[in-house]
Amino acid sequence: MANIKSAIKRVQVAERNRLRNKSYKSAVKTLMKKCFSVIDSLGSNPTSELKQEADQAMSAAYSKIDKAVKKGVLHPNNGARKKSSLARALKSATTPTQA
Repeated sequence: MANIKSAIKRVQVAERNRLRNKSYKSAVKTLMKKCFSVIDSLGSNPTSELKQEADQAMSAAYSKIDKAVKKGVLHPNNGARKKSSLARALKSATTPTQA
């Protein structure tokens, strides 16, 4: 354990930031999983209610990803990649397949 006062403070700050980062990352993962599950159900059974629910889930996930990037929890490219994968999944679920 650190003996110097400033080092003790840095340990406390690092722990606080680690917990904040962990909660943001966990929330992003949870919202992305929820969004993907809604998109999967939309792909198998397209209805207007499911489309609206998918849009709401997508909006919530985008918002949390943007906040995590703004706070410095996620790298901007990582956030962009997550948002892109969500958009790609929604687009593939909503567009009709070519036969």
